Amino acid sequence: MPRKDNKLSHTEEETREFLLSLSLFESFDIDELSLLARHMSYIQLQRGEFLFVEGDKGDFMGFVVHGVLEVMKKSASGENITIARLARGSSIGEMSIIDKSPRSATVVSRQATTMLTLTLKGFEKLLAKSPTTAVKIIRKIARLLSLNMRRTSSKLADLLNTNPT
Repeated sequence: MPRKDNKLSHTEEETREFLLSLSLFESFDIDELSLLARHMSYIQLQRGEFLFVEGDKGDFMGFVVHGVLEVMKKSASGENITIARLARGSSIGEMSIIDKSPRSATVVSRQATTMLTLTLKGFEKLLAKSPTTAVKIIRKIARLLSLNMRRTSSKLADLLNTNPT
C-alpha cells in the first residue's frame, strides 16, 4: 500500500538506487524513479529455478539485481538452446508490458538470483498515477526492444552469410 507521506520505505529507497544504476533510467528524475520504485518488488530465485517457461502468460518484466539467468529458446526439434546469459543490470520480459503475449523463451536461474520486477498490474497503477512517467517507460522499453531486434538481425545476417543454403 502506498505511503501517504511520500517518504520511501528502506526497500523502496534501495530500489530507487538500483534503478539509478541502470542506463534504461538515466533520463528519469528522482521523483519519477521514486514513483516507479513504489510499484516494483523483489523476487528470489534459487539455482535451477525457472523464472518463466516459453508459452507462459507474460505479466511482468524484471531486472537482474544479482545472479545469473540463462535464456533458452526451443528449437524446431524441441531442444532448448541457450540464446543469452543475463547478469546484473540486464532486463528480461519487457514485451509482456507491451503486448501481453505468451513468453517467447524459457528463463532459468544458473545461481541464486535476485530480481526486481514490475508487474503489468503495477505498470497500470503507475500509468493511472503518472501517465507521463509510464509513457517514458514505454518509450525506453520500445528503444530497448528495437536495439535487441537490430542486434538479432545482424547476428542472423552473419549466420546466413556463413551458412549459405
